[in-house]
Amino acid sequence: MLFETTTGLLAYSFAGAAVMGAVAHKTNFCTMGSVSDWINMGNTARLGSWFFSIAVAIFGVMLLEGLYSIPLDSTLPPYRTSGFAWLRYLLGGLMFGIGMTLAGGCGSKTLINIGGGSLRSLFVLLVAGIMAYLMTKTAFYEKVFHSWISATTINLANADIQSQSLADIASGMLGIQSMALDWITGLLAGGLFLFMALRSKQFRKNTPLIIGGGIIGVVIVFGWYISGGSSGQQLIESIEWLEERPLGVGVQSYTFINPMGETLGWLMNPGNSLLITFGMAALLGVIAGSMIYALVSRTFRITRFSSWQDFFRHLAGGLLMGTGGVLAMGCTIGQGITGSSTLALGSFLALGSIIFGSAITIKTGYYRMAYDDATFTAALISSLVDFRLLPESLRKLEAP
Repeated sequence: MLFETTTGLLAYSFAGAAVMGAVAHKTNFCTMGSVSDWINMGNTARLGSWFFSIAVAIFGVMLLEGLYSIPLDSTLPPYRTSGFAWLRYLLGGLMFGIGMTLAGGCGSKTLINIGGGSLRSLFVLLVAGIMAYLMTKTAFYEKVFHSWISATTINLANADIQSQSLADIASGMLGIQSMALDWITGLLAGGLFLFMALRSKQFRKNTPLIIGGGIIGVVIVFGWYISGGSSGQQLIESIEWLEERPLGVGVQSYTFINPMGETLGWLMNPGNSLLITFGMAALLGVIAGSMIYALVSRTFRITRFSSWQDFFRHLAGGLLMGTGGVLAMGCTIGQGITGSSTLALGSFLALGSIIFGSAITIKTGYYRMAYDDATFTAALISSLVDFRLLPESLRKLEAP
C-alpha cells in the first residue's frame, strides 16, 4: 500500500502538486497566456502544451479505469453526474475565463506566481478564496444561482443515460452496453486533443513545452491513482466508520478554486486538522514547487500592484474566478484537464467556455488599446465580429 492514513494521502498530493508547480514555472505553462499567445500573436505553442496535457490525462485515466477499476462515477467534484447543468458550465466557465484574464492567470498560475514572489497573485488568491468560500460554505449560491440553474438542468437519467460521460451518452443513444465503446470514446477524445496539440508547428518544435505538458498530464493521472487506487479506496472505506471524518476524502485529482475556499475555512479554525483536504495540500504543493524553482533559478522577485487600476483589475478578476470557478465546478486545471480526463460532457463545455471568455476579453482589451476613444461596447462588438459570432455589417472598429 502507498499509504494507510489521510496524512499519507495529503503528502502524496503535495508532492505531485509540487512537481506540477516547478514544471509549470520552468516551462511557463499558463492557460491564460496560451490563449493570449494565440489571439495576439497567432502562436499556439502553449495552447498545444495545454491540449497535450489533456490528451495524456485522458489516455492515462483510460488505463487506470481498465487496470485498477477506479470509480470515476463518484468523484469530488462529481464530474460525471447525470444532472447536466449546461448553463452552470457555460456561465461559470465564461466568468472564470474573463476573471483569469483580468487577474493575469488562472487558478494554478496564481499559485505559481505566488511561489515566484507575486503579491498581486496573493491578493487574487485571497479574493478568489473568499468567493469560493461564500459559494460553497454559505447560502450565497442558494440565494443567487440555485433556483434558475436547477431549472435549466437536464436529468440524463430520464433518457436512460447513466451519466454525462461521453461513453455513457453514446451508449444510451445507441442502446449498446460495451466496454469497447468506453475505449473507443476515450481514444477518439484523447486523439482529438493530441491532434490539436501536434498540429501546432510551434508546439512540435518546443521540447520543454512538450515535456512540461506531458508531465502535468501525468500528474493529473497520479492524483486519480493515489485517491482512487487500492490505497485510496481502502482509506475511503476506513473513514466511513469514524464519528469525525476528515473533510474531502474521495476519488479526485487536482483542482484549485474550491481548495482556495477550503483553505480560508481552515484558517478560521486552524486547530482542526480534519479540515485539511487533498486540494489544500495540492494548493500548497504548487506554491512550494514554484518557489523552490524560482529560488534555485534565481528568478524569485517580489512584485506589487503598479497602479490603482491594476489593483481593481485584479480585484475584479479574483471575484470572477472564485465565483465562476465554483459555478463551473473547476478551473483550467480542475475542469480543463482533470474533468476532461473523465470524458464528462460538462467538463468540455466548461473548457470551451473558459477559452471563449478569455479570448473575448483579450480581444476586447486589444481594441481598446488600439483605439483610445473606443467604447467598451464598440470594442466588444468588433471582437464578436472577429470571432464570426456577429455579421461584418455590425463592425464598429476596423481590425488594427
